[in-house]
Amino acid sequence: MAAAASSLTTPKLTSPSLQSLYRKLPLSFPLSPSSSFLPLPKTPTTTTTFLSSRRPLSHHHRRHLTTRAEAENGAEPSRHYDFDLFTIGAGSGGVRASRFAANFGASVAVCELPFSTISSETTGGVGGTCVLRGCVPKKLLVYASKYAHEFDESRGFGWKYDSEPLHDWNTLMAHKNAELQRLTGIYKHILNNAGVTLIEGRGKIVDPHTVDVDGKLYSARHILISVGGRPFIPDIPGSEYAIDSDAALDLPSKPEKIAIVGGGYIALEFAGIFNGLKSDVHVFIRQKKVLRGFDEEIRDFVAEQMSLRGIEFHTEESPQAIIKSADGSLSLKTNKGAVEGFSHVMFATGRRPNTKNLGLESLGVKMTNNGAIEVDEYSCTSVPSIWAVGDVTDRINLTPVALMEGGALAKTLFQNEPTKPDYRAVPSAVFSQPPIGQVGLTEEQATKEYGDIDVFTANFRPLKATLSGLPDRVFMKLIVCAKTNKVLGLNMCGEDSPEIVQGFAVAIKAGLTKADFDSTVGIHPTAAEEFVTLRTPTRKIRERPPAEGKTDHDVKAAAGV
Repeated sequence: MAAAASSLTTPKLTSPSLQSLYRKLPLSFPLSPSSSFLPLPKTPTTTTTFLSSRRPLSHHHRRHLTTRAEAENGAEPSRHYDFDLFTIGAGSGGVRASRFAANFGASVAVCELPFSTISSETTGGVGGTCVLRGCVPKKLLVYASKYAHEFDESRGFGWKYDSEPLHDWNTLMAHKNAELQRLTGIYKHILNNAGVTLIEGRGKIVDPHTVDVDGKLYSARHILISVGGRPFIPDIPGSEYAIDSDAALDLPSKPEKIAIVGGGYIALEFAGIFNGLKSDVHVFIRQKKVLRGFDEEIRDFVAEQMSLRGIEFHTEESPQAIIKSADGSLSLKTNKGAVEGFSHVMFATGRRPNTKNLGLESLGVKMTNNGAIEVDEYSCTSVPSIWAVGDVTDRINLTPVALMEGGALAKTLFQNEPTKPDYRAVPSAVFSQPPIGQVGLTEEQATKEYGDIDVFTANFRPLKATLSGLPDRVFMKLIVCAKTNKVLGLNMCGEDSPEIVQGFAVAIKAGLTKADFDSTVGIHPTAAEEFVTLRTPTRKIRERPPAEGKTDHDVKAAAGV
C-alpha cells in the first residue's frame, strides 16, 4: 500500500504557495536563503527519531518529540494539543493519511460513524465508501452476475445442464455482508497497529484546532477532512420511491424489472450486475450517449455490447416523476412518456461531497457550489490548519487517488517533504459488462492538446467467442503523438480490460513511445498482445499545433465523470 506515496515527488521551495506551506509545517526552523529546499533541523538526532520511527509511539512520546523538536529549532513550544492530526472520516484517504502520519511519529486520532451497509447522517463505518458500499461490494456483485454469461459461453465448449442454474440473492447478500464486516475489522486493526486512536461518532469542527465528537472536544495541530461523498437523488415527484447505489447493494430481494437513471459508470456497472442476475434492465440517460467524458469510440462500443446482452437504453430521456401504482409497481415518467411495471427505480445521477454539518461555513473554509472543499495543490484548505483529501475535494474521485493524496499529505505535514499528488496518467476502469480500462488521454483530448496524432485501433472477436458462439467483441485503441511518437492514451473495452490496462498504465506513466510498444514481444494467445502488435494507424489526425508555450504533459483523464 505504501507504493502510492513512494512515487510522489518532492518539489523545490520556490513558489509563493510553497513559501506559505512552509509556515504551516509542524516543525519550526529558519528557511535558508541560500537553499531552495527545506533545511534539516538543527538537531539531527531528534528529527531522525521523529521522522524515521515506524513503531507506533505512545501519545506522550509523540508529544514529547514534537515539542522538543520545536524547541531545539529556535521556536517557542506551541500550545498543547491532544493530537498532531485529527482526521474526520475513516475512508481510504483518511486511513492512509492517518496511518502514514502515525508511522512518521505523529499522534493521530480518527473519528468515524458506526458501521452500516447504507450510509446516513448517523451511520458510516471504518473503511468508507469504497470498502463498504462502493468498489468492493460492487465488484463482488459483478463477479456474481458474470456467471450467467459464462454459463452461456460454456455450452459451446460442451457443457450441458439438466436445468437452468438458479441464483439465490439471500446467499449473495449474506456472504457479501460477512465480507464487509471482515474488512471493516481489518481497517480497525490497521489503525490500531499504527497507534492511531479511533473514536466512534460524528465529528464537527468548532474552530481551526478543535473537533467536537458527539459533545466531547479534541484539540489538534492539524485537522484532516476525508468524509467522501454520498449519492444524490434529484428532487422530483415520487423520489421517495427511488433507491441509490447504497441501497442497490443491500436490497432484500433481487429486482425483477429495474429502471436505472443515469449514464455514468455507476449506472452502467449496476446495469450489468442486474442484467447478469436476470433482471429486466432499462437505462435512462439524458444525452445521446453513455459515459460523458470518455473516449467517443469506447462510448459507442460499450453501449452496443451491453444492448446485445439485453439491456435497453432510453436515450435523451429526463426523469420527471416516479408514480407508484396500487399493486406496488413503479412507473417512470420522462419527457418522452412513461414506462411502467418497474419493481425498482434506481438513480445513479452522481455523488455530492458529504460536507453538510461539518461546521465549515462558520470557519471560512471555501467550498464550491456543489459543496466540495477547495484545496491547494498540497490539499490545504483556505484555513491553514485544515486539510482535505479524497472525494470531498472533487478532484479525481477514485479510491487509489484518495490513497495517493493521503500519503502525500502525511509526508507534507510530518516528514518535512512538501509533496504534491501526481495526477498524470491516472488509470481507471468501469466494471461494466464488458468492462472498460483507460489511461492517459482520449482521442478528443489528445487532438485538442497535441494537434497531430496517430490513432491505432483493433476491433475483433476474441478467441473464446469462436466456440461460445456469442457476439462478444473486444475494442482496443492507442493514441500516439505524431511528432514525438509518445503514446498519449490507451483504451480498451472487453474481457479483462481493467487487469490489462493496469499493466500498460506503467508504460503510459513512464512516457514510452509507440516504438517501445512495437519492440515488445507479445504473449500469445491473449487479447493484450494486440497493444504491441498494432502497426498501421487507423487514421492520422493533422490539426494545427497547440498554442505556443503549451507544455507537453498529460492532463487529467475523465476518470471520475
